[in-house]
Amino acid sequence: MVLDGLGSSLQDALEKLAGSSRIDEESVEEVVKDIQRALLQADVDVDLVMELSDSIRERSLSEEPPAGTSAREHVLHIVYEEMVEIVGDETEFPLDSQTILLSGLQGSGKTTSSAKIARWFNRKGLRAGIVQTDTFRPGAHEQSRQMAERAEVPCHVDPDADDPVEIAREGLEALDDCDVKIVDTAGRHALEAELIDEIEAIEHEVQPDLNLLVLDASIGQGAKDQAQAFEEAVGVDGVVITKLDGTAKGGGALTAVHQTDSSIAFIGVGEDVEDIERFDPDGFISRLLGMGDLKALAERVEEAMQETEVEEELDPEALLSGDFTLKDVYSQIEAMSSMGKMDQVMDMIPGVGGMGALKDEMDEDFADVTEERLDKYKAIMDSMTDEELENPGRVSSSRVTRVARGSGVSEEDVRELLEYHSTMEQTMEQLGGGRDMKRMMKQMGDMDGMGGGGGGLPF
Repeated sequence: MVLDGLGSSLQDALEKLAGSSRIDEESVEEVVKDIQRALLQADVDVDLVMELSDSIRERSLSEEPPAGTSAREHVLHIVYEEMVEIVGDETEFPLDSQTILLSGLQGSGKTTSSAKIARWFNRKGLRAGIVQTDTFRPGAHEQSRQMAERAEVPCHVDPDADDPVEIAREGLEALDDCDVKIVDTAGRHALEAELIDEIEAIEHEVQPDLNLLVLDASIGQGAKDQAQAFEEAVGVDGVVITKLDGTAKGGGALTAVHQTDSSIAFIGVGEDVEDIERFDPDGFISRLLGMGDLKALAERVEEAMQETEVEEELDPEALLSGDFTLKDVYSQIEAMSSMGKMDQVMDMIPGVGGMGALKDEMDEDFADVTEERLDKYKAIMDSMTDEELENPGRVSSSRVTRVARGSGVSEEDVRELLEYHSTMEQTMEQLGGGRDMKRMMKQMGDMDGMGGGGGGLPF
């Protein structure tokens, strides 16, 4: 994620308090300076950084840590609460009929976001459609049509029209049978009076229930002025941050949220139409600070299991103890592949978010398991006996030869599957041995509505 650098820096700063049983002014000041440096390097506005650091300093020195809480845990909790305050409360999204207006500069990702948001509503059971009003950018209509097709949603475009307000009016009529109508507007390279006038006219015509400002994660220090201009023009109910899977610093977007006194509505985490997440402030900051996000993880798992149609529930504790078979491994890989990039998934696991090297290794492991290889693995397992599937370690050289012939693959392919299983077994054992992981598994097992009544999540 784009804010991985900020998250790592914040975690490193807080680690300086590890092992401390008391909090003194000198140690707090050192941590605060590190936090200031991390936020400024991430392009967070200077005034906001100073406001945040003053609050962290004051609370750390004045509030009494709860009994049994270490210095690091106490300050971590304060940093968490203060940063949640910055990103705001969760934007209200009633799952019923509504009109949403998207605004933002050219290149911010509005057109892509309109398709992603429409797709998100569709998956929630509401029929969503897009109205493309951009008459300024060549190719905007075609891009919108293609993105809508990928998202499997209707889209109203009129490449021959030159009046955005008229297009908006006709578009709403054309999409009358849609529950959610998303109106995409034109952008410019800078905040021009013409852009603001056009957005105001469209907003007056469509009377949206929600105004969302779309911001590129790389917006930087210019976010403050731009957010203020859109706030004054049409009002900002929420912010959509795009391209959070890139290498931009991302702090400018956090500044924009604070400036408009709004909150983050969605975050874009990839190029596909499915790569959008409903923003949860608590979970977002938790992941940033390496505290995990069990709620998001649970939702990812549930969606993955539905998409892959895995019927049999698997025991997550067995998975993390390394006690799983080749059959289990196949089901887990297939489901986890549907959950997205493994580094995003790993960020959701408490205590694992800061384990950069292990995260990279896991992501590479799953990236190597292509659909073609999964098909090979399935063919190999179909040629194995139940004993071999339950005990991969018993597959001798002679059995490798037999299985390869029976499945129509090479002996090297069979050994690759066995080696992959062994690697995953060791990795999961490493993850499962941590105290945070064990606590997480208990929490996941206690969650309602998952895994058939709270008996543990199916992976």
